Amino acid sequence: MSIILGVESTAHTFGIGVVKDGKILANVKDTYTTEKGGIIPTEAAKHHKEKANDIYDKALSDAGIKEKEIDAIAFSQGPGLTPCLMEGIRFTKALSLKLNKPVVPVNHCIAHLEIGKITGSKDPVMLYASGANTQVIAYSSGKYRIFGETLDIGVGNFIDNFARFLGIGFPGGPKVQKLAEQSKNYIELPYTVKGMDIALSGILTNLKQKVESKKFSSEDLAYSMQETVFPMLIEVAERALAYTDKTELLLAGGVACNSRLKEMAKKMCDERLKKTELFVPDNSLLVDNGAMIAYAGEILFKSGIKTSPKELDSLDVKPRQRTDDVEVTWRKDF
Repeated sequence: MSIILGVESTAHTFGIGVVKDGKILANVKDTYTTEKGGIIPTEAAKHHKEKANDIYDKALSDAGIKEKEIDAIAFSQGPGLTPCLMEGIRFTKALSLKLNKPVVPVNHCIAHLEIGKITGSKDPVMLYASGANTQVIAYSSGKYRIFGETLDIGVGNFIDNFARFLGIGFPGGPKVQKLAEQSKNYIELPYTVKGMDIALSGILTNLKQKVESKKFSSEDLAYSMQETVFPMLIEVAERALAYTDKTELLLAGGVACNSRLKEMAKKMCDERLKKTELFVPDNSLLVDNGAMIAYAGEILFKSGIKTSPKELDSLDVKPRQRTDDVEVTWRKDF
């Protein structure tokens, strides 16, 4: 039996989760937001520092545990925004020294994939659509391999930039979805799939021009954006399923909270000749959260991956760490 506390701080969210033997006991978070404009990394980091202790106390209370019961502390090592990651590792190291407990570094993207097991998924292709990350990932030959990705901007950041053009604050995704639901009028936009990858900057420029022209409603543009970009994501995910011969699709990342993207993913899985099952965690586990860090941290901890309090100087954040940089030594089943 083990109790793992997970610390998430890669971007706009500071979260702490508690997991015991694969069961989530607590998942507490607070998100940096703005009335207009996008995320300011230093301001988000300041938010994390201010909220950390309150979130920690509430996570312990929700989990019904005492500090001394924690067996290890997992944290998001990367990828992410450096100022935000630094607040997470500072909090983690201080707690490790205070409690004399080991630390488990976790790749943020892999945590999104590992938490998918809570849905019953075993060996999926993961469509990971978040702010900075847009990747199609699957396990192969000892690593989680990237079979397709964005060539320029992550889909979440793309949507937030589009929302900024419309005068909407951060995060923009939920508000853009609501606008899209008010229209069925499709306006043609560039569709840029390049093999297994996608590109979004040209579409963003096109949308900006259309917003500035004032010839189109925000609702029509939001609808058209979703009906263009989401099929691009589904296309590359389907191609990865065919290439890997896998029969499970897992959605991950904050953009996967969008109901229209879920609908498209379900339709694609249902219409494939090879029976494919769609797995979608609860929205609270799709967005950045501490529970997924704790969940993945427990898996790594049980496989022997940990750093003792005496060796904390060897740990640092990895803002540009890629999913396929990590040797998946804990997985032996495939």
